[in-house]
Amino acid sequence: MKNALQEQLLKAGLADAKKLKSLNKEKHQQKKKAGKKHQVVNEATLLVEQQRKEKVARDQELNRQRQAELEEKAVASQVRQLIEVNRVKHQGDVAFNFADGSLVKRLHVSQKLHNELSRGQLAIARDGQGYALIPAAVAEKIQQRIPDTIVLLNSRDTPDNKPDEDDPYADYQIPDDLIW
Repeated sequence: MKNALQEQLLKAGLADAKKLKSLNKEKHQQKKKAGKKHQVVNEATLLVEQQRKEKVARDQELNRQRQAELEEKAVASQVRQLIEVNRVKHQGDVAFNFADGSLVKRLHVSQKLHNELSRGQLAIARDGQGYALIPAAVAEKIQQRIPDTIVLLNSRDTPDNKPDEDDPYADYQIPDDLIW
């Protein structure tokens, strides 16, 4: 059975039967040589394959970026939840000053909370537009996830914080309740 184009060329007299037969024979031999494992390589199939590989790589990169964004949102949500659940209410008449970047901020707290903040038992964390007091243990967990959220976390008093033996001011202790 002949190809429709070949029949038209024969009728028009542009090709002869011997030439068509030899072309068909060559094509058949090429297919036989190539076999089932080796296909005839042409530029179009190479270009299509390269474009497909580029698209797969681009899609993988986009998926990786989306996954990273989702993980960041999940961590931010966990931090917000930790702050909300462990928030300590702070109302009082003692002003507690702390530095937030280059700004000095002030919270009014009770004397008990002021002492706990000074000793490192409480910490100050950013909460939306304001600040929240949270326990130091929770602040350390938050600091592992998003360090910029914690504004103030004083070091806790430990027995390792002993004054030097050669310190000339060792006899003059600074009071904990010193207010500037």
